[in-house]
Amino acid sequence: ILLRRCYSLRISPDVLSDKGIDLCEIERGGDITFHGPGQAVLYPIVDLQHREKDVHKYLRDLERFTIEALGELGLEATVKDGMTGIWVEDHKVGAIGVAVSRWVTYHGVALNVDTDLEYFKLINPCGITDYPVGTISQFLDKEITLGYVNDLLSQHFARVFQYAVEQINDVEEILGDND
Repeated sequence: ILLRRCYSLRISPDVLSDKGIDLCEIERGGDITFHGPGQAVLYPIVDLQHREKDVHKYLRDLERFTIEALGELGLEATVKDGMTGIWVEDHKVGAIGVAVSRWVTYHGVALNVDTDLEYFKLINPCGITDYPVGTISQFLDKEITLGYVNDLLSQHFARVFQYAVEQINDVEEILGDND
């Protein structure tokens, strides 16, 4: 569970620890969220100096590419006025929280693909109590894999942000030899 403030944690940190759940205080926007199995988590690092220096536009673009990717799956995803995130049938399926330092973004999007929603009973996700959390698998009439969703998200992110998708299979190739 990622936390910015403690207002929306519904149980004590000790109970989380007893359940084997790590609580991490972070510096991104938003309140509290969960990251875990069954989620597509995208933390793009984007230099906004090479785009418009507009964090709100960046947030809207994150919503837009995610909504477009879900549309390709046959889901009608939307946004809600005054609430950052991705919604399907009044269920929040995607959370967005970013931080920006020197116009470079970090943190990003967590999309519930086939997530165990029991975790969300421990928090008021993003401080929201009026709407339930959902998963995209609950709204689809077909089985969907996390890998397929990640590929769709990558393609739509690249199109919206005007990047090229490059498949890299060897992490050492990127990180280099750290010896």
